[in-house]
Amino acid sequence: MPKHDMTKSDSSRIQSSQAKSGGDMSSGGFAARAQSAGDRSGASQAAPTSQGTGASGFTGSSSGSNKSGTGSSATSGTKK
Repeated sequence: MPKHDMTKSDSSRIQSSQAKSGGDMSSGGFAARAQSAGDRSGASQAAPTSQGTGASGFTGSSSGSNKSGTGSSATSGTKK
């Protein structure tokens, strides 16, 4: 049987279905476990680095898309 990682979309669909049917929405229920699996899968696909993450979920690296100075500006790359 092929391996299928839980995606965030899958976990969202499961949570929605459980909530609509009046299922167990507690922290130990199936929907919560599905969300946890989707979060773990999403994190492993999004950041396959060897650096650890802190409690905030952000890595200590400064090479993210929020780095200031990235993108184009009026003065970058122009010759005088």
